[in-house]
Amino acid sequence: MRTELVSEPGDVNRPNEDFASVALPASGQGGVLIALDGVTPPAGPTGCLHSVPWFTARLGGAMTELAVSLMDVPLAEVLSRAIARTAETHGEGCDLSHPRTPQATVVMARWSPQTVEYLVLSDSALLVEAPVGTVTAVLDDRLSRLPRTSLATDALIDATLRNKEGGFFTAAADPSVAGRAVTGVLPRSAVRTLVALTDGATRWVEKFHEGGWGDCLSLVRKEGAQTLVDHVRNLERADAETRTYLRRSKTHDDATVVYAEL
Repeated sequence: MRTELVSEPGDVNRPNEDFASVALPASGQGGVLIALDGVTPPAGPTGCLHSVPWFTARLGGAMTELAVSLMDVPLAEVLSRAIARTAETHGEGCDLSHPRTPQATVVMARWSPQTVEYLVLSDSALLVEAPVGTVTAVLDDRLSRLPRTSLATDALIDATLRNKEGGFFTAAADPSVAGRAVTGVLPRSAVRTLVALTDGATRWVEKFHEGGWGDCLSLVRKEGAQTLVDHVRNLERADAETRTYLRRSKTHDDATVVYAEL
């Protein structure tokens, strides 16, 4: 097995809000990979005393421990329990009903000798390569399908779309959101490689159109996860003034790549 993990902040002067892990159970019969992209809130109150990195560290840590120690529990239930555990650590000073309470997108995959399970929530991506080389991107595309007019302001998003029916969902404080994730199970024999990408890394495909998902996976395999992030940074800098591709997006975003060759 070959694994590789790279996570780089978009701004060296701010903490990286992403979380990533790869874990192998003591049995040696499988493994887990996880990538979380902490949602950067706009200026203003969030109802919480804690930062986004605080949240992603605790949620990601709980997910990793539960996914490895409870291999027979489905990934949606793992996420649900991890959200509940994290919510309990907030304390009475945090209003977990606030729409901007700390939250994150989720990618998780777990493999055993028989199966590969996956879960994706919000706009990060999981690439699944078959033994014949075919690459499938597992995506939760609800956010990308929303009309741009519905995303005009942060207040509008919070009031009508964020973690609401007809909008999009992230892992925050409500364990039931795990039931909204894109999930599935594949035969172990049908999967050769897994790659989890936060949206700071998917920019190579989705914003800059440098290649397809198969090209992206091939780049990571041949040149390494850091090369993909470096390419994204170069493209961001080249587009910083014209905003041809970035448009209204932040120039640099936290970027995480988790690679596992099974």
